[in-house]
Amino acid sequence: MNDMIKPTIPMRSWLFAPGDSEKKMTKAFEGEADIVIFDLEDSVVESGKAAARAAIAEFLAARSEEERARLWVRVNPLDGEWTAQDLAAIMPARPGGIMLPKSRGRHDVEELDRLLTAQEMANDIPTGSTPVIALVTETAAAMFTTGDYGGAPRLAAMTWGAEDLADSLGATTNKDFEGNFAFTYKLARSLCLLGAVAAEAVPVETIDTNFRDLEALRMRAIEVRRQGYRGMLAIHPAQVPVINEAFTPTEAEIAEAREIVALFADNSDAGTIGWRGGMLDRPHLSRAQQLLAQVEG
Repeated sequence: MNDMIKPTIPMRSWLFAPGDSEKKMTKAFEGEADIVIFDLEDSVVESGKAAARAAIAEFLAARSEEERARLWVRVNPLDGEWTAQDLAAIMPARPGGIMLPKSRGRHDVEELDRLLTAQEMANDIPTGSTPVIALVTETAAAMFTTGDYGGAPRLAAMTWGAEDLADSLGATTNKDFEGNFAFTYKLARSLCLLGAVAAEAVPVETIDTNFRDLEALRMRAIEVRRQGYRGMLAIHPAQVPVINEAFTPTEAEIAEAREIVALFADNSDAGTIGWRGGMLDRPHLSRAQQLLAQVEG
């Protein structure tokens, strides 16, 4: 990831708000989400896209630079007809970042980079300063390109989509009989995680559509964080506090990580160290350092 555009804000919770509703955009903005994504894609019908662009631009323009850093916009996919119009309308108002849906591979991020560069130059915005999160598994073909994003310009984060993928496959559901993601969608989650880490981007878990079952959301968020994810998309403000808590290291985890780092610092020549009845090696040190980096920078 280009350090020039690496966001310095937290990326635990990413809350969608439809761009055609000022009320919902305001509620999302005033809430606890680390990043708010004003949507121009799925939640806005074709006849309402022009009005939604104008509403988002007006909302952004009324906020300070610091406030706009957490206000991102999901534009329409590049295989359609509206992406350029979306960017022309919203970029003068300087959104904090852009979500690219239905990304087919690195070439789509590169094309978005070209479009963004033109808009930044036209609006006196520092070139390359607008970060991007790519939605990378929303079509069957896109599943095969998740590992190709290394070095993609502006790429700050990657996430995946289960709903559009099911539609792409002609599936009747993306769940098994127990209500969990079926194998193909678990594979999409794994490919996104692997691709994001390989690209040095933040891996972000997809939405949970059942926004009323917050306990199930909490368990899922904790599970994917244990796997390596660093944040999660949300579709309802009630999900945000649960996600923020789940993706924030606990005091016990932080204390343990500091203890491990200190042990290796005191035994710099050791490859392995006995600890609490077990054995630590260098991967344990690396994981401890990564956890501390999340909370200490």
